[in-house]
Amino acid sequence: MNTTRRRAWLSHERRVLLMAMAAGLPAVTVALSLLWTGGYTPKVVWTLTTLMLVCWWGFTFALRARVVYPLQTLTNLLAGLREGDASMRARGAVPNDALGEVMLEANVLAETLREQRLGALEASSLLRKVMEEIDVAVFTFDAGHRLRLTNRAGERLLGRAAERLLAGTAEELGLASCLEGQSPRVADMSFPGGVGRWEVRRTSFRQGGLPHQLLVLTDVSRPLREEERQAWQRLMRVLGHEINNSLAPIKSIAGSLARLLRRDELPADWRDDAGRGLEVIASRAEALTRFTASYARLARLPQPKLAPLDIEDLVRRVAGLETRLAVEVDQGPAIRLPGDSDQLEHLLINLIHNAVDAALETGGGVKVAWTTNGGYMELRVDDEGPGLAQTANLFVPFFTTKPGGSGIGLVLSRQIAEGHNGLLSLANRPDHQGCRALLRLPLIGLGSRSRAAGIPSTSGGETPTL
Repeated sequence: MNTTRRRAWLSHERRVLLMAMAAGLPAVTVALSLLWTGGYTPKVVWTLTTLMLVCWWGFTFALRARVVYPLQTLTNLLAGLREGDASMRARGAVPNDALGEVMLEANVLAETLREQRLGALEASSLLRKVMEEIDVAVFTFDAGHRLRLTNRAGERLLGRAAERLLAGTAEELGLASCLEGQSPRVADMSFPGGVGRWEVRRTSFRQGGLPHQLLVLTDVSRPLREEERQAWQRLMRVLGHEINNSLAPIKSIAGSLARLLRRDELPADWRDDAGRGLEVIASRAEALTRFTASYARLARLPQPKLAPLDIEDLVRRVAGLETRLAVEVDQGPAIRLPGDSDQLEHLLINLIHNAVDAALETGGGVKVAWTTNGGYMELRVDDEGPGLAQTANLFVPFFTTKPGGSGIGLVLSRQIAEGHNGLLSLANRPDHQGCRALLRLPLIGLGSRSRAAGIPSTSGGETPTL
């Protein structure tokens, strides 16, 4: 206790004062001794004694102030920074001076903190603006599943103001199911402010060292309805075009035959005319049947049955099936990946068949190669044909530029690739005349991931041929 009191009494200011007094004490003592023993008159002795004591005490307190006041200035500056006030600056901040360098660094620190604080305030203001303006409901929950933050869209969704929502539990707000289960996912949910399909995204973060959860709800009902409407429009446009192409000649020929049979006297060759008309009707009906069968195959592509698949064996087997042209196979790395052998074989047959068709037009060749890139296998089918005149309609169902083509080969190929969580693309070769088909497949299985592109699955049925 005595040590603590002694330390409190001997503050930095007092220690500086005592050390300054001690520094001048020997000289003052010697000077006073010589003055009082020198035989001077009392007036001279008292005058000089007073002058020496005043100068001694004056310089002592001046030294104390010179040391203490800059420290007090730094204290005020640091206290202001701690309180968030970075507007104060220390005077005497000059280079090539020990104290001035300290003041200069303190001023630089204050300016840096001011800029950082200003940037943080601007970023926070922007974040609040974005949070308020986006049409996505955002909620923040603490470890106890109590709501800590929401935006305007969240208020509209729950039908209450933020002041009434904050500190409420997820169960009370009807959001308990959103904090559980898979993320992201799409679910049908009902809230006071809306009913429909919602995409649920959830992530974790820490604030103040404590765990929190960020919940984002996006209404996907309208986009899904728009996509569905556009899909139906495309479907009806294709179906209407193909059906009209078949029904128009059938209607015309049927009308001509009806007028022929209504005559009182039939011409001598009426049987030949009727036979040819019925042949055209039968031909168009058969074409319409093939069209509907092709569309049914396109819509019934089954889910792939995964099994270990050797890529080199698959490529060489399919390349050997092509008899019109010798397909060059570049040796790639040994790769075994999970896939549906039948579906991928049909995909590769279609790609090589199209490449050979193109190469035969110019007398070029076809080469197949594969490699690995990250977590994917990349297989390339390069031809030396005339290339692609347009790429916008390559994957449009029933679009074809080949005589007798069905227009579903590439569509089915892309669906097979996407069914394996892969990608299929066609483009003109950048380094040579011709086209390149690029197939990217993951080296790991599909796992629990949902199938890409919304390819429907069936309980049975064979893999469609291309």
